[in-house]
Amino acid sequence: MDQAVNAANLGAAASDLSLWSLFLHAAIVVKLVMIGLAVSSVVVWGIIFDKIVTLRRVNREASAFEDKFWSGGSLDDLYESDGAKPLHPMAAVFGAAMGEWRRSARIAGIDLARGGVKERVDRAMTITITREMERLGRWMIFLATIGPVAPFIGLFGTVWGIMHAFGSIAAMHNTNLAVVAPGISEALFATAIGLVTAIPAVIAYNVISNSLALFEDRMAAFGTEFAAILSRQSEERG
Repeated sequence: MDQAVNAANLGAAASDLSLWSLFLHAAIVVKLVMIGLAVSSVVVWGIIFDKIVTLRRVNREASAFEDKFWSGGSLDDLYESDGAKPLHPMAAVFGAAMGEWRRSARIAGIDLARGGVKERVDRAMTITITREMERLGRWMIFLATIGPVAPFIGLFGTVWGIMHAFGSIAAMHNTNLAVVAPGISEALFATAIGLVTAIPAVIAYNVISNSLALFEDRMAAFGTEFAAILSRQSEERG
C-alpha cells in the first residue's frame, strides 16, 4: 500500500520539477535533511552579516581611539574617559595596561622600572587581547564545522532519496525517464542545498578568520607601543 502511494506521488511529481515540488515529494528523511540544511544556511548568513558589521565597527572604533591616544593628551584623562569602562576591544587593552600600571604606581616604595611591573602590564594586555578575540570569534566554530560537513549531510539525503526513489520505481514497474527523473531530482536537491550551505560558510570562515587575525595583530602592535611608553614613563619616575 505504501509503495503504491509512493509510486503515485512519484508519478505526480513528474509533471512538476519546481524546487517546492521537489521538497514536497521527497521522503521524510530527505525533507528533514533539507530543513536542517536550510536552517543552517540561515544561521551561516546571520553569522556572516554579524561578523561583517562587528569587524567594521571595532576597526572604526579602534581608529578613533588611536587618534585620541596619539593626540598628545593625558593618559590619565584617556583612561578615565575610555579605559576605565571600555566599550570596545582597543580601549579594553589600553584600560587593562593602564589600570595595572596605575595600581602598581600606588604601591609605596615600588620601583616602576623594575619590580615586575612591565611583566604584569604585558600579561594584563595579553589576557585582555585573548578575551576580546574569543568574544569576536564567537560562532566561528559553527562556520568551521558546517562548511566541511554540510555537503556530506546533503549527500546522505541524496543517497536516502535515491533508495526511496528506486523503491517507488520498482513498485510502478516502469523505468521511463519521465518517471525516474523526479525521484532522482528530489534526491539530488538535498546535495544542492548542502553545497549552497557549505560554500558561503567556507569562504566566510577564511575571510573572517583573516580579518580577525589582522585585528588581533593590530591590538598586539598597539599593546607593544603602549608598553614601551609606560616603560619610558616608569624609568623617568624612577
